[in-house]
Amino acid sequence: MKKTVFIGCILPFLSVFLQTDALYGQHTNIVTANLNPETKEITVNQEFTYKNDSKIALETLYFNDWAHSYSDKNTGLAKRFADEFRRSLHLAKDSERGRTLIISAVDNDYRGLQLDRTAEKDIIRIKLNEPLGPGESAKLFITYNVKLPPKKYTDYGYTNRNSYYLKDWYLTPAVFDGEWQLYSNHDLEDLYTGVTNTTINITYPSRLFIASNYGVLGNTEFPNGQQSQLIGKNRKSCEIILEPENRFVTHVTNQMTIVTDIDAPKYDEISQGISILKISEFIAENLGQYPHSQLLVSEIEYRKNPLYGLNQLPRFIRPYEEQFQFEMKFLKTALRSILNESIYLNPRKEQWVNDAIANYLMIAYVEQYYSDQKLLGKLSNIWGIRSFNLAKMDFNEQYPFLYMLTARRNQDQPLSTPQDSLLRFNQKIANKYKAGLGLAYLASYIGKDKVDSSIKTFYKFYKKNRVKTLDFESILKRSTDIDINWFFQEYVSTDRRIDFKIKEVEKTEDSLYVTLKNKKGTNVPISLFGLRNDSVVSKYWFNNIEDQETFTIPRNGEERLVLNYDQKIPEFNQRDNWKSLKGFFSSNKKLKFTFFRDSENPYYNQVFYVPVLNFNIYDGWTPGLRLYNKTFLERPFVYDVAPSYSFREKAFVGYGSFSYRQYLNKSGLYVANYRIRGSTSHFDVNSRYSTFTPSMSLGWRPKDLRSNKRQFLSFRYINIFRDLDEGLIAAGNAPDTPDYSVFNARYINIDNNIVDYKSWVLDFQQADKFTKLSLEAEYRKLFENNTQFNIRFYAGKFLWNNIDPEIDFFNFALDRPKDYLFDYNYLGRSEETGIYSQQIIIAEGGFKSILDERYRFSNDWIATVNTSVNLWKWVEMYGDLGYVKNRGVDGKFVYDSGIRANLVTDYFELYFPVYSNNGWEIAQPDYGEKIRFIVTVDIKTLIGLFTRKWF
Repeated sequence: MKKTVFIGCILPFLSVFLQTDALYGQHTNIVTANLNPETKEITVNQEFTYKNDSKIALETLYFNDWAHSYSDKNTGLAKRFADEFRRSLHLAKDSERGRTLIISAVDNDYRGLQLDRTAEKDIIRIKLNEPLGPGESAKLFITYNVKLPPKKYTDYGYTNRNSYYLKDWYLTPAVFDGEWQLYSNHDLEDLYTGVTNTTINITYPSRLFIASNYGVLGNTEFPNGQQSQLIGKNRKSCEIILEPENRFVTHVTNQMTIVTDIDAPKYDEISQGISILKISEFIAENLGQYPHSQLLVSEIEYRKNPLYGLNQLPRFIRPYEEQFQFEMKFLKTALRSILNESIYLNPRKEQWVNDAIANYLMIAYVEQYYSDQKLLGKLSNIWGIRSFNLAKMDFNEQYPFLYMLTARRNQDQPLSTPQDSLLRFNQKIANKYKAGLGLAYLASYIGKDKVDSSIKTFYKFYKKNRVKTLDFESILKRSTDIDINWFFQEYVSTDRRIDFKIKEVEKTEDSLYVTLKNKKGTNVPISLFGLRNDSVVSKYWFNNIEDQETFTIPRNGEERLVLNYDQKIPEFNQRDNWKSLKGFFSSNKKLKFTFFRDSENPYYNQVFYVPVLNFNIYDGWTPGLRLYNKTFLERPFVYDVAPSYSFREKAFVGYGSFSYRQYLNKSGLYVANYRIRGSTSHFDVNSRYSTFTPSMSLGWRPKDLRSNKRQFLSFRYINIFRDLDEGLIAAGNAPDTPDYSVFNARYINIDNNIVDYKSWVLDFQQADKFTKLSLEAEYRKLFENNTQFNIRFYAGKFLWNNIDPEIDFFNFALDRPKDYLFDYNYLGRSEETGIYSQQIIIAEGGFKSILDERYRFSNDWIATVNTSVNLWKWVEMYGDLGYVKNRGVDGKFVYDSGIRANLVTDYFELYFPVYSNNGWEIAQPDYGEKIRFIVTVDIKTLIGLFTRKWF
């Protein structure tokens, strides 16, 4: 039996589960299911009565079959995973896939029905034997087997502990509202199904405990098994959790019956019950009574949509008190389940309404019960951390902060964007937070009581009914006489940013004339606060500022005017939001030095510093101090200076850069970058190089922000200055011109996907003594049998070459570029022997074997093809072919082959040569010196490996 905690009024068992709903579902669904623990299959007999509530006759019906979305590599789910660089479903064995096998389908007269699948395979099309007229019903009998997938893909399916999480596992009707709303499973938790009265009789193994969002009427045990009956009136799909351990506890409160297994090992059950009672009362007071017999609040559902941020740190460093941690975790999961189970809007196109209500209530809950809670929790009191601006931020300030993370990257999307068109970060975090912030913004403008009452009215009259965004909009508009069209037309429906500044202030004895500038042109209201001694003495709202307007306000002893002081408005840039009234010099921002990167503080000019430690074999370890102004949120102008000291060379080295990024549009030509960079280091013993490079680049991207297609055009002028070792000069090994400049124009076209990777690069270089042109194209394909094939083509030609033929420094390289532009991160760029000479960067010729010096470099033209194909998992076979032509001599055909250990593509790879122009290399002495490696030590590049699925 389940554990039951009684809190408040205890409702009789039968009245909980047999209560009569005010509205009944249109369709009737009876499912008889038998779970086989050996085969991980469910045999289903489904009797479905479909009622046509439309005004037209239907000849075809559509049913969601999301259990089939795990069936192969071409389903909508598999393609979605590939777009997000998740290979699990693509590489899965056939035995690890889920699918639905239809055995039979007949109508009420036992006539066979014609079934087929849509392109994404998880929606079934049923051709009726005769049209179904308006108001008529059709009874369908369908028998099928559901092969469950392992839980590792989406948390649904089975585990090796004989646990089962069944969600979207049987056929449910698609919605017809004049047209069919057909949505495949994209791992977005947004099944859009018709509402039904459903009875499920499920047979499953003994020694398993059941929990469900439906009412469980009772269990019948028999040898080697048991059966439960579940009832859902006017409900969407049924969720079932089967586990060998009874972890679920039932809490009965005055407001609702809750079944939960939310994990909180350091928070005792009695305290959990008290917290759940508090949350239940809060939800009932601020939203309304939950209309169904019980609410399932599961740990699995929480893991699908966790509290992102510090809450996901390991338990031993959790920064929050156990009570706060548990309540926020439970509240978020409960609100999501309540709204999804009772507000029947289109979850793919109108999810922002539920997100807005849920996050608005979470903000309100913290304001009511934990108003002093800091974003960093207990970490905010630790010496060394408490001085950070991030440590001073309140918990609710995470909402504008995380939304702005994508806005500053020019990757924000309108709240009205369909869920499957959102970037993963926007779908999981940014848009949800922006939605909740929007209601908090609106509440600050028209009054919190009006927004609160609108939410309760909306929930009261539309729960258990099909609803549209317009219904929510109409209720909000009726709650106030103030024009709030801007909220839906600007804030919800567009991605236009909000950004105001105080342009100037004129003072008289009794008045202030304040000129406000609308920097982005987004016509929304803005708040202005007057401060004295950091206390608010006045507050005003201004609207309809299309460009700039001057407003007159009375003087109340203000010392400073601040826009959006309470940060209720998700404003793009707050660095110009304040103006001091004490005179010119007092308005200058103070300089603040902070160890390590911090969040943005608009009242200071922030300079961050952090120790750095770099390495190459000539400088050795080079400790230094990095000074920069880049905050956690991206900003247009960034400087980054890192002077370091080389103990081996006893000299200063390092780099410095100044860059400006301008976002132009959301798609098409979307960004322009301008940069000046200088660096100095050593490329050989006692030989220094210094660079000075002004550059600019332009970037293009498609309208679909989820697409990985990008195009870049860059121009730069690289100036190289070299100080050479006196020994090189004395030996006559020094070049005639150690200093040189190169103009470089480069076009890059790339489509970076896990299944199909395509790129090509056209590079042009012009210097005093040469002109070069090169083309590089690469294609990588992951086939359905999990074989990965990679082919790369490179061709380079000197259009003009006046360099001494004995100097190969500027030549095309077959296996290891000289890197005269100092673009590559060589650990030992001048090494000819030893482990550092074995580092390889796949550029130019791309060969892995070190061939004869006579054709390792080309001063005329070169063409190569590099290929590889996997033999087993990350073990691949590679082969390279090429032709190298030097001036005045015959060309040479070159080749090599070997084994590639592709541990992490482009980041960590090993190459073992086998056969080449050198013969059987594997049988030659000193084979260890022939092995080549790729290693990426750049932190920014490595971080990109783990964040690419989010942005």
